[in-house]
Amino acid sequence: MRCGFHLRFPTYDCMEISGESRLTEEEAAKSDRYNHNSSMELFNEWLWRQEYWLPPGITWRDMAQMEDSPLPRDLLISLPLALGFIALRCAFERTVAVPLSKLLGVKDRVRLSVSPAPGLEAFYTKHSRHPAQSEVSSLVKQSGLTQKQVEVWFRHRRNQDRPSNTKKFCEASWRFVFYLISFTAGLASLINTSWFWDQRECWRRYPLQPVEKVHYWYYMIELGFYWSLLLCVSVDVKRKDFKEQIVHHIATIFLLGFSYCANYIRIGTLVMLVHDSSDFLLESAKMFNYASWKKTCDSLFVVFAVVFLVTRLVVFPSKIIYTTLILSMEVFQPFMGYYFFNALLLVLQALHIFWAWLIMRMIYKFLFLGKLEKDERSDDESEAEDEGEEEENQTSWKKRKVVLDSKLAMMTSSCVLNNLASQRANVCSRMPKSR
Repeated sequence: MRCGFHLRFPTYDCMEISGESRLTEEEAAKSDRYNHNSSMELFNEWLWRQEYWLPPGITWRDMAQMEDSPLPRDLLISLPLALGFIALRCAFERTVAVPLSKLLGVKDRVRLSVSPAPGLEAFYTKHSRHPAQSEVSSLVKQSGLTQKQVEVWFRHRRNQDRPSNTKKFCEASWRFVFYLISFTAGLASLINTSWFWDQRECWRRYPLQPVEKVHYWYYMIELGFYWSLLLCVSVDVKRKDFKEQIVHHIATIFLLGFSYCANYIRIGTLVMLVHDSSDFLLESAKMFNYASWKKTCDSLFVVFAVVFLVTRLVVFPSKIIYTTLILSMEVFQPFMGYYFFNALLLVLQALHIFWAWLIMRMIYKFLFLGKLEKDERSDDESEAEDEGEEEENQTSWKKRKVVLDSKLAMMTSSCVLNNLASQRANVCSRMPKSR
């Protein structure tokens, strides 16, 4: 209280008290920083315990003494690479993908514009794009429109927000270019390695295996690309397997990061090569699908389906997972990193089975229904397609009605003529008898 009353002219006692409080605050700040640093050190010690990352008998000191050893801080370069990929993608789509889409004849569907309705627009942007039946009833009272008009307004408004064929073509072409270059470069860097032909070589002298520069950049570029996909997931085309794609990207990032730190690089390069072998075929099939090149799209999809089913359901479990689960035990005893790495591989395999089921559904429709429908994983445009189907059904019904009317008219006229002819024949047959 005394210090409060004498703030303008403080006494010595007050200055002494304030000095003591200032020292106390400085000591408290130092103690907080010390506690924070100590907690961070404890966290780092817990996170980077060699029992988690390395097999028994190997320490981080052994890894540091090896030339060209993988270091965890090397992964930081993947973040600026991801930003570079995003910038490169924007430039690619504007300068290459859009002109290519026009050259191949990609056409965007004409979307019907909605009439101005501030109340409906506010509900659409703030609450929900799919109003419930009770909400539709309240919107009818607020807007003064009929229930059918409100439902049509929301359907057309959703269609306006759907991505155009040009946007989808640009996204598919960007991924096609990256996967094709990545697969070609990865195959060229691995074709002469010993572990490409014999997977037991992946564990020879593990983990004391130096990393070649080409495989280091192969890892960093792939990791940066998947970071860019994860960062752009909110603006990319949302497909039916949107959640599965998120799980796939996160699992892939964790798999690449952990495998690099634990020096699972040899087996990691094979995992990336197996995945890239079919991805560029799928993206090329999408490109021609958006361009309405149906025969080319169908042919590419058949090739993709064969490659996908062979690499993801045969090669991946029999070569990759078998190598990491069984053959690696010939070199070291199981440790935490062994279980974590194989768990991520099994997550990827579960996603492979899910996508293989979708592909088999398409193949079934192609074989037994006689047509190859669009990709089951493609973006969900069911409402727009339903609207187009309704219009097609209406027009086809009108055509059928005209044909039926004409046939009925012909049948009626023919029946009348037949009746007249029969009556005339009867009259003619009766005339001789009457005579």
